[in-house]
Parts: sequence; structure tokens; C-alpha cells
Amino acid sequence: MDYAATLLSKLPGASRRVKGVRALVDTLEGYLPDDQVQKILSAYEFGAAAHQGQTRRSGEPYITHPVAVAHELAEMHLDSEAICAAILHDVVEDTPATLEEIKEKFGEEVALIVDGVSKLDQIQFRSRAEAQAESFRKMMLAMIEDIRVILVKLSDRLHNMQTLGAMPAKKKKRIARETLDIYAPIANRLGINRLKIQLEDLGFKHLHPFRYRVLDGALKKSKGSQKQIVRRISDQFSKAMAEDGIEGEVSGREKHLYSIYKKMAEKKRVLSDVVDVYGFRIIVDDVSTCYQTLGLVHQLYKPMPGRFKDYIAIPRINGYQSLHTTLFGPKGLPLEVQIRTSHMDRVAESGVASHWIYKADEKSDATPQRRAREWLANLAELQQSGTSEEFLESVKVDLFPDKIYVFTPKGDIMPLPKGATTVDFAYAVHTDVGNRTVAAKINRGLVPLRTPLQNGQTVEIVTARGAKPNPNWLTFVRSAKARTAIRHHMKNLRSVESVDLGRRLLDKTLKDLGSSLRKVGKVRMSEALAELSLESADDLFEQIGLGERLAPLTARFLLGADEDGENVEDVASLVIAGTEGMVVSYAKCCYPIPGDDVMGYLTAGRGVVIHRNGCGNLSNFRKQPEKWIAVSWEKDIDRDFNCQIQCETRNRTGVLAEVAATIADCGSNIEQVEVISRHEDCSTLTFLLQIKDRTHLAQIMRNVRKMPNVIRVSRECA
Repeated sequence: MDYAATLLSKLPGASRRVKGVRALVDTLEGYLPDDQVQKILSAYEFGAAAHQGQTRRSGEPYITHPVAVAHELAEMHLDSEAICAAILHDVVEDTPATLEEIKEKFGEEVALIVDGVSKLDQIQFRSRAEAQAESFRKMMLAMIEDIRVILVKLSDRLHNMQTLGAMPAKKKKRIARETLDIYAPIANRLGINRLKIQLEDLGFKHLHPFRYRVLDGALKKSKGSQKQIVRRISDQFSKAMAEDGIEGEVSGREKHLYSIYKKMAEKKRVLSDVVDVYGFRIIVDDVSTCYQTLGLVHQLYKPMPGRFKDYIAIPRINGYQSLHTTLFGPKGLPLEVQIRTSHMDRVAESGVASHWIYKADEKSDATPQRRAREWLANLAELQQSGTSEEFLESVKVDLFPDKIYVFTPKGDIMPLPKGATTVDFAYAVHTDVGNRTVAAKINRGLVPLRTPLQNGQTVEIVTARGAKPNPNWLTFVRSAKARTAIRHHMKNLRSVESVDLGRRLLDKTLKDLGSSLRKVGKVRMSEALAELSLESADDLFEQIGLGERLAPLTARFLLGADEDGENVEDVASLVIAGTEGMVVSYAKCCYPIPGDDVMGYLTAGRGVVIHRNGCGNLSNFRKQPEKWIAVSWEKDIDRDFNCQIQCETRNRTGVLAEVAATIADCGSNIEQVEVISRHEDCSTLTFLLQIKDRTHLAQIMRNVRKMPNVIRVSRECA
């Protein structure tokens, strides 16, 4: 203590008087050597000088905020680098000090943590949402490198929430919503319960101030009578444990406000039903004693069926371990009991931060450190594709706390989000397994891929070489990893297809001008790419394939021809086979099929859209003739196309079934049926069918037209 007093006495008078410095030093002295405390005080001096003259909205010197953040981390017994970074976390953002200075004075580790926490104010973004998402992405990627980044950020957010009163109401609500959506779930995911509870209650207080006051008042009123009941039942548990020779500690467990509010909202319960649940925590020496104590409390009070959870055998996703049971207490009062070891209790409160407090105790296979590393590895995979906003949404999905646990065929436990399907399971095993999935089995029986999984099921995935993800999977997958992997594959596939289409379009246009890609040569192509600010020919082809750049204009540009000097009326015909994928699509206004006379329209971002020549929508595009390309069908196409027909039928019982049966007999599937109009005598129906070509369509229409109750059949076209 004398050493700390000596160090403090050397600080300038104003610095010594800053609120919280004395408390911070006292806490640091309890677990850090003197030389490290001195390093932290040097960081404090540097930070105080950098923030000199700056104040918070409350009027306090700005340096009080970094000191409070550092104290929160000191309570978790974090190392000196993290404490230094906490004190300096705002200097790069808010003062002229640079990262280089921090690195030089306090080391690379401190500089990296500070950089991870700093926002991206220097970069211009299209929107506030994008800036926030990119800032969050940067912080999460820094956290992958060093978990201390997020511990500093969580403590920073906690102190900001504690001092949010001075902020305008609109800003308060925005920050509170962000805290409840992102930061409290991250604290929960890392198992830091003490931070999670404080962040949730403060977020609730500022997001719904009136509801918070009402609940807080009701809870305070009920506490008086509750204390006596809690004390009496705690004594009963303690006495029974002593008689059985079990050493342990029993305490009443207070519910925090946000958990009460969530339970009321989710389960539609009144306040009295939620408040009148009494919580107890029993801490014993070892795992076998946990189960012995469980048997003892079940002898004292009857357990509620279906309310027992064994998180020791199967830990939660964040490494949390405990036995949970609910009992019928005196007069039927529900008693919620948690039984755990002292090590499990420390982990439950400090989570990943327990690594610094109790390094010697890191022996359990389910440590939050291991779970955190697995989660961070998953985040690293998520961030490799997509925009910052997509990444933020993916992480939000991943932070969703409700989990289910299923088994692999070898008996390994696999945690997944609630509502996850067999496809989510496949991607959780490995991205390659997910991409090659063709079928799935639950408890050895084949099931559809969209089947939601239940706790305790054994799931097996059937894969095939050459199989690819189906874009339709995005409509039912729940996990961020599955969603990101499918999107990534689709983007790559789209890119490959658009490059191929663009190359074909450009080559055919060049041939129409008496040249070709081969004749243009590498030298001219390189010059053109430099002028267009593109890195490779594939980038140019992709833009053409997606309709973002027109093939005729690009061809003239490559040949050095004047746009007005040469008029190309007939662009070489593009041959389509119906298998081009996502960069060639078929208009839903006219449903073209092989055999129809068709034209292609270049749409920015979508590639080529094929229309029938008789389509009513063609008149809308006449003003942009340069976007039209001539297309023709390849011979002997072997795939189905959608086509729509309209039937006018007499109102007779079973006529719809008769028409459907006739269509089916002709070898066509009906995708959709719609009744457009119904009168006394007749009805008008439209059928969306799967057709091979015009010959196949003619056969269907001929057979339907012969039916006695069909008045008229025609092919739909807008």
C-alpha cells in the first residue's frame, strides 16, 4: 500500500484527485506486481495528459471514463496490458495521440487492443448503419486475434450505460437497443454473467424507463416478505446437507429485472407469477457431491416434472455448468435450485475472464476459453464473405441464446440454434459436408432436409461428390455459418456463370464486327482494362454478363471504333441451352419455352432476361435498343421450363381434378393453380406447368381442349 501511495504522490495534483484512481490502484495492488502497477500509472499519466481539458456530458473530466473501464477489468483481475489498453482506449479516437506513440511507450500488445476497440471515424461510409457494422466487424476481427479486445469493449459499454443519463432521449434508446441486441448477448456468449446482468438491466432501464420503474417498485415491495421465506428454506437445505455430511454453501438467488421482464413478455405471465419464484444456489466441493445434493433436495421437496436440466454432463454453449431443478416448495411455491462446484460458480460469473483470475484451475474440458476459441474460429469463417451488414446480422443470429443439442453418429455432441435443420447440422460438421449434402437421416430414418431438429436426436448426413448447395436452403436454415456458406457459394457460382456469359456475348459481338477476342489480343485488352480501371479480363466479362456493361459498346471500344461511326444492327445470336444458371433467367410475364421466338434483355445485376417476341412488356423496353440481344435455342434441350395456360371451364363438380389429371397424363407437373374468375356458368383457371418445349405444350393444350367441360384453352402472355 505504501508503494502505491508513493506512486500516486508523484502524479500531478489534478490527476491524483480524479475520481476512481485511488480505488483502481488499491484493486491492482491486490494481484499485480509493483512494476506492472507502475506501468499502468504511466499509461494513466499519458491518457490524462492526452484528454486534458476534455469533459463528459456530465461535466466530469473525460479521464474518469477510461479509469472506470480499467477498474471494471481490474475487478476481473485482467493483466496489465489489458488495463493499460482500457485507460488508453479513447486516446487515438479523441486526441492527437497516435497508435505509434502507444506502441512505442507501452508495447505492441497494448496498441493492438486499443486499435481493436477504436471506432472507424476516419473512413467515410454510405450510411450510419454501414459505419456501425464495419466498426463492429473490425472489433470482432480484433477479438479473434485477442479476446481482451471484447473485454475492454464490454467494460467500456458498461460504464457508458451507467452514465447514460446525460444523453438525449433518442440517443439513449438507440444505445440501449444496441446493448441488448449485441453487447449483452456477447457477454452471455463468453459466459461473463456479472457483465451480462448489468448490461441487460441498464439497457432495459433506458429503453423502457416506465416499465423498469414499475417492475423495480413492485420487486422492492415483495422483497421484505421474500427474505423470510428464502432464509427459512436456505436453513432447511443447510441442515439437511449437514445431516448427510455434505459441506457446502446455500444462498438465495435474486432475479434481475430484465430476466423477470423477458419471462413476463415471452410466457404472457403476470408479475406476481414471475416474482413469486424463489431462487437458490448451492455450492459444493466436487461433481459427485452435486448429484448427491440433487437427490437430497428432491427428498425435501417434490421436483416438477420436465424441469430438471443437467448442464454438467452437457454444458451450455458458453461453457456454463450447473444442475438446475425446480421444486414444489411450501404451499406450492416454485423453488428454482442451481447446484454447482465453486470452480463452476467462478466460471459462471466470470466466463472467459476466469482465465486470468484462476489460471491454475483451467482443467475442465468444457472451459469457456475452449468454447470461446471455437466460437471465434466460427466468426473468422463468417467474415470471409459478404458485407459488414451481413456479417453483423450473421453474428446476431449466432448470439441467439436458445440452443439444442444433437448427436453425431459417433456420439459427439453438437450444439445448434433452436429451430436448426439437418442442413445447419451438416454445415456445423464442416462447410464441405454442408455443400455436398444430398440427404439426411434422423435416428437412422431418412427425413427431408428442412426437418427441424429436436434435443437428443442422432443426425447423419448423406453426401455426394459433385453435389452443390441449393439456394432454396436459405429459406429454412437457422445458423449463421450455414447461411454465410450458402451465400458465399451462390456468389462464387454467379460470378463464374456471369464471366462465362460475358465472354460469349463479347466474342459473338466482336465476330459480328469482323473480329474476335483472339484477334483483339492481350496488349489491346490490357490497355482497355487500364482505361476502364479493371484488374482483369474476367472482371470485364463479369460486368457484361451481369448487364452492367453492354457488349456492343465494349466491342467497339476494344476495336477503337467510334461509337457513332459504325452501326451494328444485327448482333450475333447468343445460343442458350437453359442450363446457364443464375445469369440467364426467363421472364415470368411471358414464360418463354424452347421453340418460341425470343429476345434477350440485359438487366444490370441480373444478366440476360429472356422474353418471347410477342410479350406485351417489350414496348416498355423499346427506348433502350442497345440492351437487346438476339438469342436462339440450342437443339434438343433436355430440361423443364415453366409455362402458363388459361382454361375456361363449365362449373361442374370435379372439373379441376379432371383437367389436372389430363395434364398429368401428358407428362407435366402442375406448379400452381389459380381461379381468376368465377361466374354462374363458368370459371377461368390458370395453370403454371412444367413443359419441355412447344411440341409438348401443344400436346397438352390439344388434350385439354377435347375435354367436354372445357370451353377454351389459351397460352397466357402479358
